[in-house]
Amino acid sequence: MTDEHGPLTGPLHDGRYAVTAIAPFGVAIQAPEPGAHVRDLAIDPLRALVREHGVLLLRGFDTFGTPEKLSAYCERWGEPSVWPFGTVLELVEKERPEDHIFDSSYMPMHWDGMYREQIPEFQIFQCVHAPGAGNGGETTFSDTAAVLRNTDPAIVEQWSRVTGTYQRKMEFYDSVTVSPLVTTHPHSGTPVIRYNEPTATDDAGFVNHPDLRFTGLPEEDIAEAHRTLRAALYDPAHLYAHSWHTGDLVVTDNYSLLHGRNAFTSGAPRHLRRVQVLGTPALDNPGLVR
Repeated sequence: MTDEHGPLTGPLHDGRYAVTAIAPFGVAIQAPEPGAHVRDLAIDPLRALVREHGVLLLRGFDTFGTPEKLSAYCERWGEPSVWPFGTVLELVEKERPEDHIFDSSYMPMHWDGMYREQIPEFQIFQCVHAPGAGNGGETTFSDTAAVLRNTDPAIVEQWSRVTGTYQRKMEFYDSVTVSPLVTTHPHSGTPVIRYNEPTATDDAGFVNHPDLRFTGLPEEDIAEAHRTLRAALYDPAHLYAHSWHTGDLVVTDNYSLLHGRNAFTSGAPRHLRRVQVLGTPALDNPGLVR
């Protein structure tokens, strides 16, 4: 974190809370004293911070001891997305995972809700237990609006000609989504990227590869588009890798960011809870085929 963000007005900024910038993007609020609870922060100014900066970290606050209490808090942000398991996904390594979500491997860049009927605006993560220093497991976020602003227009034009067809089958869905790489933010109209980063097909350790196909350019130009896009997404000017502390609450803008995960030490006690919150009105998935 760097210098203090500019002054805020409204119920959040009452002199107790300092909003600081995170490099290269995002903001953080540190609890002003022990025992301060995250639920005491007004939601409207927090929501505005997420929409402006992409990532909001609340650190040092008391949070929620049960998934039910976390879900109830998230309802203050909007309507939680409901899955077969409920609203709270327990992100913890499984002994015999059937999908990479529950493995300790890296997770490629993607956007949440890409295979579902509605795409959430916000992701809310609570760190129940951090993986521990040196164990990896950072959640990675790429600011795709910044990627498009900072990239040579000729390269962006090449990306704009590419469409991705994504198919994935897992416990909770079996779906196909079609989306151009470059599209627009549903609220602001700002150009953003929708992309599921391919994994190496010969990576035998990656559990449950999705089926990805990209069209719109000759094969050799598609390969070059992947190369330049990956380089831009992972450029330090555009990438924030969040190192988890137990108790962290992180809220992110799913409409403009892509996110993934760094691999972590198998057996490390990494445990996150995630809730997806729909926008108002809810955004129907424009690319869902089935």
